[in-house]
Amino acid sequence: MEQRDHANVKIHPPILLLLHILAAFLLNRLLPLPFAFPGILVWVGYGLILVGLGLASSAVRELIKADTTLDPHGSATEIVTTGPYRFSRNPIYLGFVCLLIGFPFVFRSYWGLVLSPVFFALINRLVIQHEEAYLGKKFAEVYTRYKSRVKRWL
Repeated sequence: MEQRDHANVKIHPPILLLLHILAAFLLNRLLPLPFAFPGILVWVGYGLILVGLGLASSAVRELIKADTTLDPHGSATEIVTTGPYRFSRNPIYLGFVCLLIGFPFVFRSYWGLVLSPVFFALINRLVIQHEEAYLGKKFAEVYTRYKSRVKRWL
């Protein structure tokens, strides 16, 4: 049997994010939550979008700089520990959570916030567990040391 040099993730992470954002908008349209939405949260939403985009793009830059794959179905060439990877093993996914909450906030909806625990659970189960298993096998002690220093999320 041929051994593959990539994580066996179950869904591409941006697709998972897009599905959750679409679900938040659809739920808001079909089942709006009966809570007042303070205008300040619209600005919080814009802030979260900026933070999410900044975090994800900074993490992508570090992967490109290290000449390793961004694709979870690609072959990693090294463990990146610079930039936002100094404080989170998953800064791109952390940025995705900011986007998931931020975009609906801009449109005066709490649904992104409500769906974020579902996103956390699914990204952990369908993506991160598989990526970590792959990186642990491929990079052994280097990855184990990194995991002991840097938390999965924050």
